[in-house]
Amino acid sequence: MKPIQIVPSILSADIGRLAEQVREAEAAGADRVQVDVMDGHFVPNLTFGPGTVAAVRGATDLPIEAHLMVERPELFVERFAEAGADYVIVHAEATYALFRTLTLIEKAGARPGVALSPGTPFEAAREVLADVVMALVMTVEPGFGGQAFIASMTGKVRSLREAAPDLDIEVDGGIDARTVPAVVAAGANLLVAGSSVFGHPDGVVAGIKALRDAAG
Repeated sequence: MKPIQIVPSILSADIGRLAEQVREAEAAGADRVQVDVMDGHFVPNLTFGPGTVAAVRGATDLPIEAHLMVERPELFVERFAEAGADYVIVHAEATYALFRTLTLIEKAGARPGVALSPGTPFEAAREVLADVVMALVMTVEPGFGGQAFIASMTGKVRSLREAAPDLDIEVDGGIDARTVPAVVAAGANLLVAGSSVFGHPDGVVAGIKALRDAAG
């Protein structure tokens, strides 16, 4: 089993205290930070751009993931890599040239990942699994934080793990202490969590500890 990593999503952070919140997550033992990029077209929400990635980069030395929930991500990957993203994740559904987009990410100096929305079968990523360092399974419909976990997505996680035993497999959406055991058992090793970290009633430290304890 690959080591479990906790990846707080700043979508649920207090943006007015972004640097402070990122540093708090780092001090609490976070392994990476995710920046959720939404364009109002691919998903019904608008969030962050390369400037936010640069702000996070200025606050931490942790690896940064830019999760691009945008149409035609090939137009933007270079800017996010230049802003400081170590990983750039694009959706298989969002581009007509997935392999080319992944190649652009590498040429820009970042590490490529592929994401799948809930309605997309894992086969949509099968042909590029050798060309990415991670596959992200959305366990809610992308667009908003705080949604309920879709339990059937554990089957997709399991299929990806069987197809790519050595790949990092990430889950994103509704991840908390209650849902972590199921996704870890299915083969996920990167756990993205927003509200269960930044919205934990006992604070960020308690939120990250709860996730790690649940992962076993």
